[in-house]
Amino acid sequence: MTLSETEKDHGYPAWGPEIPSFLEWRNLALLIFLLLPVPVFFFSMFLGNYPLSPTEIIRVILAHFTAYEYSYPSVYDTVVFNIRFPRVLLAMMVGAALSTAGATFQGIFRNPLVSPYILGLSSGAAFGAALSIAIIPKIPVQVGAFIFSLVALGFSYITARTGGQTSTVALVLAGVITSSIFGALLAIIQFTVDEKALQSIVYWNMGCLNTACWSKFFDSFPLVAAGCLVIFLLRWKLNVLALGEEEAKAVGMNVERYKAVFIIASSLAASAAVAVAGIIGLAGLIVPHMLRMIFGPDHKKLIPLSITFGATFLVLVDDVARSAFSFEIPVGIITTLVGAPFFLYLLRSTKAGGWE
Repeated sequence: MTLSETEKDHGYPAWGPEIPSFLEWRNLALLIFLLLPVPVFFFSMFLGNYPLSPTEIIRVILAHFTAYEYSYPSVYDTVVFNIRFPRVLLAMMVGAALSTAGATFQGIFRNPLVSPYILGLSSGAAFGAALSIAIIPKIPVQVGAFIFSLVALGFSYITARTGGQTSTVALVLAGVITSSIFGALLAIIQFTVDEKALQSIVYWNMGCLNTACWSKFFDSFPLVAAGCLVIFLLRWKLNVLALGEEEAKAVGMNVERYKAVFIIASSLAASAAVAVAGIIGLAGLIVPHMLRMIFGPDHKKLIPLSITFGATFLVLVDDVARSAFSFEIPVGIITTLVGAPFFLYLLRSTKAGGWE
């Protein structure tokens, strides 16, 4: 009996079950990664030190948003809607902002080792937060951090811009200089303040979400949403920029204009996130590269995935930070411990840290 062409090509009878192709598995994985924040959100709502069963939480939520009648203590409302709900949403927003900004900067600089802090954002934010904590307490910490993160970014961009051009090498060098300047200013504040203020400054620099509240979420969400929306709508142009400046100019792109748009949008989102959560290390580095390894470098897919999986990643890390031990660990410590080995892997697997 002669095998049919289908049998010869696939190695199984034509009338047997068809094995899904690699492309189909990849599309399924894409859908899962895009929808992952939904189950992770509900899973994270069930975690916490206060003893509330999943059934009770669901009944509280239903009673709050629907006509379902359920009598429960008022403390349940506090735990669910004033503590867990804003914290999970804030973690998702910060994770999405940092990973999206990281993917954008990696596309602009054509380097997978670039993070959202490459232009001195974190150093400026740390100085602004320290200034608010120790010197000018009338200014809210998140406001001081946000303002000086933008000051640092503006200084780096202006310093790197010469003759109407802004080369990526000049931006990186300007970012190093800016980080050093604001790092020195931060050291001066830390050297002169009392012990209590110093502890607050150090704790803020570790990155933490335990002070999450609705006001922080609503203050930062419009800025994060605006920055991510601009990047999402123009994401296909990142594919052109990732080819290189000369190649982008050859196809008619105004490189300087779109580079400025992407830097401003990603910096706005990252600055708003850092202002309310502190410096969360390496989250914006490892998430985009993990996605790039699985789904490829196409920014039309990479940016939406960075938004959804970045949100998922930081929420899960925060779940570990607040539930794994009897005490809470700043989330920035865990992301750094997870990201440092991954960073070393990237450094060894890429061509001298360059874009493959």
